[in-house]
Amino acid sequence: MVVLLAAVSLASAQPAIGPCSVFPANDVWNMPIDQLPVAANSATLVNTVGATVRMHADFGSGLWDGGPIGIPFITVAGGQTKYPATFDYADESDPGPYAVPLSAPIEGGSASTGDRHAIAIDTDNCVLYELYAAYPQANSWQAGSGAIYNLKSHALRPATWTSADAAGLPIFPGLVRYDEVAAGEIRHAIRLTIPQTRNTFIWPARHQASSLSGTQYSPMGQRFRLRASFDISTYAPEVQVILRALKKYGLIVADNGSAWYISGAPDSRWDNDHLATLGNVHGSDLEAVDDAVFMVNANSGQARSCDINGDGASNVVDVQAGVNAALGTTVCGYEDVDGNGHCDVVDIQRVVSAALGSPCRVGP
Repeated sequence: MVVLLAAVSLASAQPAIGPCSVFPANDVWNMPIDQLPVAANSATLVNTVGATVRMHADFGSGLWDGGPIGIPFITVAGGQTKYPATFDYADESDPGPYAVPLSAPIEGGSASTGDRHAIAIDTDNCVLYELYAAYPQANSWQAGSGAIYNLKSHALRPATWTSADAAGLPIFPGLVRYDEVAAGEIRHAIRLTIPQTRNTFIWPARHQASSLSGTQYSPMGQRFRLRASFDISTYAPEVQVILRALKKYGLIVADNGSAWYISGAPDSRWDNDHLATLGNVHGSDLEAVDDAVFMVNANSGQARSCDINGDGASNVVDVQAGVNAALGTTVCGYEDVDGNGHCDVVDIQRVVSAALGSPCRVGP
């Protein structure tokens, strides 16, 4: 018990928009993957996408074909008018209504014939609204599909449901935003598109969009990261922030699209020349990892973590929870940090180490 008293709080940095955290600190989107082992089929998956293909920042400043470069979003207050929406895929869409202003920015611009995502975040209630193929009407939205997320929750969409994205995942949490880069750190995984995916999905994805069955293709939800050995020292400071995130939090395959395209929000402050240097990253500089070790429940985005209670800190409360589970006074669940099926001194020691300031080691 002396060890318990020595444990100190370690606040976990997590992404935020206004006063809202973008999902809890121990959500899979916000989990570092730099310590996970390389997947056995990593080389095959990378080669299928393209080992010599360059990465591309699919966001920037200015306009392209009359529209903003990237996937825009807007923040709204809790009193924002909510509009009804009709969907092409109504059986897999949240019925709404949606607090997305009819004047909200559209991906690609108002005349776009592309994905036309429209995204709004209610920062009073911490609710995320996303629409795909969104067309504003007089007093409503017409869209291909739509999804609503409580940013305070780990809840995933029902299995096999799409969202506003092909993988059934939210879009906003995976966007590179200028403000977080300017603050010096991106604290979440980044959305990725690749040309061909497998006809399946893996946690935390919920939907597939392919007829290809070959195992050389990545499933929706596949995680990649930039190799730790990749030298970032010569890049502009803001690009170094992105590259560090690619190493620490990695990428999640979220849609079929161009190879190694990473998603971000348009912003007039981006330096497009600097972003273009991300093209020095080739597919061969990436590696696939398996983040299934994080999964506690297939229907939840909560990840196995030393922050057992998900309050944003690894501290004495988490240590005590681990001790209780190891002693059998509570059910062994999230406290099984190493994922071996039972709670024991190894789990307790990992939580103690994290509480004292060491990285949280998850998995075997």
